[in-house]
Amino acid sequence: MTTEIGKELAGQVALITGGARAKGQGAAEGRLFASRGATVVLADVIDEDGEATAGSIDGAEYVHLDVTSEESWDQVVADIMARHGRLDILINNAGIARMGRLVNTTMDDWQITMAVNQTGVFLGMRAAARAMIEAGNGGSIVNISSVAGMQGLFGSTAYGASKWAVRGMTKIAAKELGRHQIRVNSIHPGFIDTDMLNQAGGLDDEQRAKMARSAPIGRIGLPEDIAGMAFYLVGPTSTWVTGQEFVVDGGWHG
Repeated sequence: MTTEIGKELAGQVALITGGARAKGQGAAEGRLFASRGATVVLADVIDEDGEATAGSIDGAEYVHLDVTSEESWDQVVADIMARHGRLDILINNAGIARMGRLVNTTMDDWQITMAVNQTGVFLGMRAAARAMIEAGNGGSIVNISSVAGMQGLFGSTAYGASKWAVRGMTKIAAKELGRHQIRVNSIHPGFIDTDMLNQAGGLDDEQRAKMARSAPIGRIGLPEDIAGMAFYLVGPTSTWVTGQEFVVDGGWHG
């Protein structure tokens, strides 16, 4: 079977969480996947932004999805299967960053971080895997973790714990789902220029310059940098790649 260059994802359906913000990673992934032929379903809880972002991408649609809700996941995946008959790709991109040192982390910080970043990924993998197994077409699941899931990052107790959990769940799911030709991998971004980075750090120009200098590549990452890795992991050139973590951080974690 040959794949048309530029339409490597033709006929496939991709669900991308956290896809509402036009300058976010989810939107960048959606634009790239759609340009390569996929039907893209962007999901989020920020409905107005999500509708606008999906409307700007040919071949994309938007659905409301609370990633912390089992019922929401089951409904969204069931709707996709009813409308499109398949689900080939899941990008678990939705996440929050409540940063803080151990002694300053509240139970609210801890619980909401785990609910979105860890439970949301678990529920998403489970719902997508069930649909993929039933359809019998295989599939690819990509979980967006962080460099904070690769090392102890100062001041990130709740966030770091959630991202380490994503890394572990990815490896377990890859072993369990491989016999169904469902691949599961994780991406570990460094500092990416999104609204979440700015909100988490309240960055001024000096701090942004310091972040850029800390990476051997010499710049802060762009959402498109993560989208490119995600495309590789869901595309036809990575069909024997599963259970792996891919750090995309300009060399910062090296």
